[in-house]
Amino acid sequence: MQIICISRESVRYGRQLAEKLAQKLGYACVSREELTDLATAQGIPVGKIETAILKRQNISEQLALDMDRFKAFISASLCGRAISGGIVYHGRTGHLVLPGLTHVLRVRAIADFEERVTMNMRRMNLAWEKARAYTEDVDEDRRRWARFMYNVNWDNPALYDITINSAHLSVENSATLLTQMAQLPEFQPTPASRRVVKDLLLGTRCRLALGKDERTRDIKVTVSVKDGDVSVVYLPRHARQAPVIPSVLEGLEGMRSLVCTVATTNILYIQERFDPQTESFGHLVEVAEKWNAAVELLRLVDDPEGSEREDAEPLPATGAPAETGGILEDSPDMPDCEDQGCGVPETLQRLIQVGRAGAVRTLVGDGLAVAGKLARAEQYSLVVVGDVFLSRGAAVRKRLKRDLVSLLNEQMRIPVIGTEDLKEQYLFGAKQWISMVFYAAATVLLYAGVFYFQEGILEFLAAPGTTRRILSAVVVGAFAPFAAIVIGGFAHNALKLVKLE
Repeated sequence: MQIICISRESVRYGRQLAEKLAQKLGYACVSREELTDLATAQGIPVGKIETAILKRQNISEQLALDMDRFKAFISASLCGRAISGGIVYHGRTGHLVLPGLTHVLRVRAIADFEERVTMNMRRMNLAWEKARAYTEDVDEDRRRWARFMYNVNWDNPALYDITINSAHLSVENSATLLTQMAQLPEFQPTPASRRVVKDLLLGTRCRLALGKDERTRDIKVTVSVKDGDVSVVYLPRHARQAPVIPSVLEGLEGMRSLVCTVATTNILYIQERFDPQTESFGHLVEVAEKWNAAVELLRLVDDPEGSEREDAEPLPATGAPAETGGILEDSPDMPDCEDQGCGVPETLQRLIQVGRAGAVRTLVGDGLAVAGKLARAEQYSLVVVGDVFLSRGAAVRKRLKRDLVSLLNEQMRIPVIGTEDLKEQYLFGAKQWISMVFYAAATVLLYAGVFYFQEGILEFLAAPGTTRRILSAVVVGAFAPFAAIVIGGFAHNALKLVKLE
């Protein structure tokens, strides 16, 4: 079940190389175009996905579900064929839909840019400048596809095991080289990697089954499989549809057990202007994934006069798409911003991509308005307050944010923190390592001291006399909080390390 994935810059050269390599190895040759046509026939709107990404349209949640189905279809197709024998796949980034597989040979096939321009001139009967512009646009479209679908840089050499340049090696010699490379132990399937292929195949089949059934096609789920044991996690807003998941998945080949659980909680993210590229947003997504939580966006628009109004309700669920592929109607618009640069559409799209999107609301007012609205809202496990009250001066902005955090903390009785404290509080980094090592050393010294001096300690605690008993109680009362802080500090960091806060 060897898998070789060729990421082609030149379609012609990549196809010829894949076909020659498959012929030499006796493997099946599979192209992206073939799998795209099959996916379209299955009702996955591949054309609409391509159009939305390449034209930078807003991505609705339903289209994000279709993107997830498309990736699951490619993964299932490759794994299913690999189980029957070795395959050579040529397309854009096929290896990225095969997470956890260590024996995949990842090849990048590139071609001289000027040569590609000349080829496009002849093939499309274009002038040199137009052919050059067309070739540059094609390359940028591929980069945008990789960034949006997989959040990677298509040109990053770390994504590949080897790069083949058509200007230096012919198709025949390149195929001969890769044939020898494919024999290396690093690219041979092992019993462990075979189990991963089977689990990955089962997981993608579960996702496709849920996407095909009318009752579950709108549910955003995360499917994980370990040795045939399937776990399906869904967001709280899909609780009504969740009971039918077992009936949809029952009977799938290779499934030993099935567990369906709801995402554990919601996180509220309050900002005036959102930016999914910031480090703090990355930390928020990391916490949401660690907690299996949905992230709700609340855009707080400052109103110096203290008025209060709520502009947007939570986004309604989108309807089921038509059973057709190709170019469909434009995606539904995202929530509008009252001014440019609010960042809500981009941030929501990013949350949809990672499967953590909750509701979106806009609130005009001050901290009291937020507190009043949230008093009547659903409960959260964490509220994160970012940059708010941006129209005020720096000192006033800092004070108002501090007051908002304090007010929400007091009213909601849950952790409310600023984005600047998110990493330190809930993620494990260098500072937490230092803290854990310090508390671990202190804990060891504490226990060692108690055991080493236990006879003297017992004599001191058991000494007769009222004065000695009072002194003993004072010492124990002072020592107990110190011991609790030391041991609790170590336990807190250790649990954070293994993600069991």
